[in-house]
Amino acid sequence: MAKVELKQPIVQEIADSIQDAASVVVVDYRGLTVAEDTELRKDLREAGVSYKVYKNTMVRFAIKDTDFAGLADVLEGPNAIAISKDDATAAARVLANFAKKAPKLELKAGVVEGKFYDAEEIQAIASVPSRDELISRLLGSFQAPVTNLARVLNQIAEKGGEAVAEEPAEAAAEAPAEEPVQAAAEAPAEEPVQAAAEAPAEELCVDACALNQKIL
Repeated sequence: MAKVELKQPIVQEIADSIQDAASVVVVDYRGLTVAEDTELRKDLREAGVSYKVYKNTMVRFAIKDTDFAGLADVLEGPNAIAISKDDATAAARVLANFAKKAPKLELKAGVVEGKFYDAEEIQAIASVPSRDELISRLLGSFQAPVTNLARVLNQIAEKGGEAVAEEPAEAAAEAPAEEPVQAAAEAPAEEPVQAAAEAPAEELCVDACALNQKIL
């Protein structure tokens, strides 16, 4: 069997892997320990990113005439490719974060949503939050005004309840203040009593005057 025929299944496997991929990142993994490599693969797998090591010639055949053809220029030396189907920044983000504790892992280049990015640019792509995180932030920004409105309405309701509770107490406190007014209004009713008490004194005065005239 010819070598080309032996290579064809591998090339097809790579082609199938990158088909409809949101991003592909090429890394130089030289210098990683077995433990580090195992941990890296675990982190990538949990993020939904596939990670494979292929011969550069196989990858070149697979990416020819595709959106990932620009990666052919960095396929020198031992490389691995990280492929993300859904989250376009997942591969770059996981690799860049892992490289912080394993500096020997080198991000060489990547293609994200059809655009080629060199090593420096792919590091910038790695800083973009995941789609789930962006959605969470967006929902949080929507919920904040609603939460604030609910808090204000609740405070208004509580203050309204306090005002209603205070009205009977205020009415009770003001009730005694009305008694002098009522007493003043009732004062004229006492005048007949005083007039009746004073009447005999006036009559005595008239009788005395009449008696004096008779004597004179």
